Amino acid sequence: MSNKIRVLYIDDEDNNLNSFKASLRKDFHIITAIDAEEGLKIAEEEELHVVIADQRMPGLTGVEFFEKLMKINPDPVRILLTGYSDIASVIDAINKGEVYRFIDKPWNLEQIKNAIKNAAEIYLTKRELKDKNERLKKVHSEMNQFVYSLSHELRGPLMSISGVSKLAKMEAKDPNIIEYFDMIDSATLRLDDFIYKMLDFYRSTKIDNKVSKIDFKDIVNQQLEAYKEKWGLDDINIAIDVNQTSDFYSDDAKLRVILNNLFSNAYKFQKLESESKFIKLTVDVKDAVATVKIEDNGIGIDEKYHTEVFNLFHRATQRNVGSGLGLYMVKESVTQMGGKIQLESKLDHGTIFTITLPSLKG
Repeated sequence: MSNKIRVLYIDDEDNNLNSFKASLRKDFHIITAIDAEEGLKIAEEEELHVVIADQRMPGLTGVEFFEKLMKINPDPVRILLTGYSDIASVIDAINKGEVYRFIDKPWNLEQIKNAIKNAAEIYLTKRELKDKNERLKKVHSEMNQFVYSLSHELRGPLMSISGVSKLAKMEAKDPNIIEYFDMIDSATLRLDDFIYKMLDFYRSTKIDNKVSKIDFKDIVNQQLEAYKEKWGLDDINIAIDVNQTSDFYSDDAKLRVILNNLFSNAYKFQKLESESKFIKLTVDVKDAVATVKIEDNGIGIDEKYHTEVFNLFHRATQRNVGSGLGLYMVKESVTQMGGKIQLESKLDHGTIFTITLPSLKG
């Protein structure tokens, strides 16, 4: 195929078609059509960079032709040849995005050459951007799939190690040996927690939302049972209040990412010496908006870090219990679902996260 810019020119006068082709054939690959219908057939079959059409033609006008062309082949850049009397329809076509530019008749050779070259540059830039976007989507999808698969592959052996360690502790008599197995259990627990973070990262960064009907009571109860199994929570006063009287639609996985990470932070960043630890979770659903609030009386977050805590791998405390991923994933999930997140916290005075999420179905 020729490397020349491929131009389709539509005009209902043979003389104009011949003149156009003769004047520009050395610089461009010119294809001509005598009317709009023929032009549309060519556009279905040929690769085109630029399409030029006369406004005044029998049957379809130039603007009407471009409206149909956009449905068949929207990629070529469109130029309209017109007289001054047609300016209103030209402006309308430009505003609708159907036409890149218009050229007055009779056209000037250098003017139309430059217009074609500029239009072709736009076409090639858009095509390059489209190709890069497609490659980026592919890489993003493959990376997410890699993380997801790797996480599952790692959890199997990890659970085996944890199980063997627990059996060994039941049979061991030497306190020193039991202490070693406790260290193994602690390490496997931390690694398992990090794997879960990777899965949450995969879920939170997915661009598309998988929308389903949400029952907040069910989700919160399921998550709370998992938290109790993992952490015990016997030394913390847990208060749950879910008020949902209407249907709500959202991404279940991303909601769990939000709840998991905020609850996890509320638990991990409690004051170690406190005898009155509490975590309060409130969910209110009203007028197709869900408000989720998690409050604790833990160590709090210094105000100077409030704008930074949602950054990837940022830690606002020296306590070495976090990966620096949690709040980043919360913010990503909230953003992906069109919501907002608000932080209220003072050092040594606890933290409140308030999240508002719109229903993703009318």
